[in-house]
Amino acid sequence: MYELSKRAFDLSAAALGLLLLAPLLALAAGAAWLGGLRPVLFRQLRTGYREQPFYILKLCTMTQATDARGELLPDAERLTSLGRLLRRSGLDELPQLWNVLRGELSLVGPRPFLHDYLPLYTAEQKRRFLVRPGITGWAQVHGRNALSWDEKFTLDSWYVAHRSWALDVRILGMTLRQLFSSRRPPGADAPATRFMGSTPPSPTPLA
Repeated sequence: MYELSKRAFDLSAAALGLLLLAPLLALAAGAAWLGGLRPVLFRQLRTGYREQPFYILKLCTMTQATDARGELLPDAERLTSLGRLLRRSGLDELPQLWNVLRGELSLVGPRPFLHDYLPLYTAEQKRRFLVRPGITGWAQVHGRNALSWDEKFTLDSWYVAHRSWALDVRILGMTLRQLFSSRRPPGADAPATRFMGSTPPSPTPLA
C-alpha cells in the first residue's frame, strides 16, 4: 500500500511541479546558457531501481574547460559561481521531475550514483536498489557531498529499512528548510569525489 500511494503522490507532485515551476526552470536554463554552462540539459547514466540504468536529467553546472591535452579539468575547477548557485538553490535538480514522471525516480529515496559504480558495491550497499532512487533522500539532508561514501551508504541503507510516509514527509520538510537556509555543512554542494569501492574490514585476529 505504501509503495502504490507513494507512486501516485510522486506522479501528482511531479506533474504539478513541472507545471508551476516551468517559468523558473526556463529562467534557470536561460541563465545557464548565457553563463556558458552547455549543454544546458545535462544527461548522465545512473543506476536505478533493481539495478536498471537510466539517464538522469539536470541543468548543467560546470563548463567544458579542458587542459592542454584536451581532457576535461577536474569537476571542482569547472564548477562556476553560477553553477554553485544553481546547486545551492536546487534549481539544477528541477529537470528530474521528468524522471519522476517516467518512473525512474521518486521524490524521496537514495540518490542514484553513476552506473559504472555498480560492480564496486557490496551486497549491503546494493540494498539501495530495492527502492526507487530519489531527488532527495536521508543522506542528502544529512550532509550530501560533505559525507564520506561509507556514511552515504549507511544512511541510505537505514532509509531502505525504515522507509515510511512519516519518514518521507520528514525528509521533504528537511529538504525545503535546507534550501532556504544559509547554514549548510562545508562541502555539501561541492562535486562528489569518485567512488573507488569500499575497503573490506580487516579480519579479527584469532586469540
